[in-house]
Amino acid sequence: MTMDLSIIVPLFNEEENVHLMHQAIVDAVRPLGLRTEILFVDDGSRDATFARCLEMQRALPPAEGGEPHLRLVKLRRNYGQTAAMAAGIEQARGRVLITMDGDLQNDPGDIPLFLEKIEEGYDLVVGWRHQRKDHWSRVLPSKVANWLIGKITGVPIKDNGCSLKAYRADLIKEIPLYAEMHRFIPAMASLGGASIAEIKVRHHPRRFGQSKYGFSRIYKVFADLITIRTILSFARRPMVWLGGAAGLAGLAGLAALVAALTFIDDPASSGVVFQGLSMLFGALMFFMLFLGFLCQLIYGVRAPRLHAFRRLAARPVLTGTDGAA
Repeated sequence: MTMDLSIIVPLFNEEENVHLMHQAIVDAVRPLGLRTEILFVDDGSRDATFARCLEMQRALPPAEGGEPHLRLVKLRRNYGQTAAMAAGIEQARGRVLITMDGDLQNDPGDIPLFLEKIEEGYDLVVGWRHQRKDHWSRVLPSKVANWLIGKITGVPIKDNGCSLKAYRADLIKEIPLYAEMHRFIPAMASLGGASIAEIKVRHHPRRFGQSKYGFSRIYKVFADLITIRTILSFARRPMVWLGGAAGLAGLAGLAALVAALTFIDDPASSGVVFQGLSMLFGALMFFMLFLGFLCQLIYGVRAPRLHAFRRLAARPVLTGTDGAA
C-alpha cells in the first residue's frame, strides 16, 4: 500500500521515550489527513525498547482514515544510526520520507513545516537547530564539523547533524548510506542536482536516557568527509582523474626507460629492460584509461536516476486520505 508520508525513527536504548515519541508524532500528523506510517527502527537496543514498541503496536486499534500506521523494524545488532536510518528508508512506502531522532529532542510539531517546503518543490528539507539544548561538548564539535563540511563539499548547510529532515522518496532511495554518511545526505543529493531548503526547528533537552554521541564520533566524521569529497570529485569527472593517473603512469614509464637506456651498458640487457618496461607501463596506461571509460559509462547510466525526481516537482506529492491536494 502506497503511503503519503513515512516517518522514520531510529531507536537505540530509548525504552522510556518510545510511547511519548509515538504519541507526539500522532498528534502532529493526524490533523494533516495524510496516509501516514511511522517506522520505529530498533538498532539492536539492549534494553526493553523493542518490547515496548511491540506492546504499543499490539494495543493500538486498526489504523483507519488519517490514523497513522505503526510499523516496526528490528536490526540483529547495533549497526549505528546511519544503518538504522537506511533500513527504515528501504522499508518506507511513503512518497515523502521524514527522519528524526527518537530521544524527543526533535519536535514532531515541526513536521508540517517540512511538508510545506516539499510541496513548494524542494527535494530535500534540512532542519536547523538554531537554539540547541545540548552540552558544549556536542555543540562545539558540531559547529566545526558543519563549517568543514560546507567548505569541503561546497554545500553550505548550517546543521548537517540534525536528523530531522524531509525527502522526496525517489531522491533518498537512490542515495547509498553507510558508515556515518547520514550527515552527508545534502552533499550527496547535490550531486544529482537536488533543490535543498533549510528551516529552523525547535530543539529540546533530553528528558530520558543518555546521549549516544560524543567525541568518539569525530574521527569517523573526518574519515567520511574525506570519502565524500573523493566521491563528489571523482563521480563528476572520472575520466579526468583516471586519465591523469594514466598520464602519470606514462611519464613514470618514460623516465624508467630513459634511466634504463642511460645506466645499462649491455645492449642485450637494455633491450630486455626496454621491452619489459614498455609492456608494463603500456598495460598500466591502458588499464587506467579503460577503467576511466568504464567509470564514465557507469556514471552516465547512474546519474539520470539521481536527478530524475526533478521532473516531478511541478505536481503535488501529498494527496491526503480524501484525495485532495
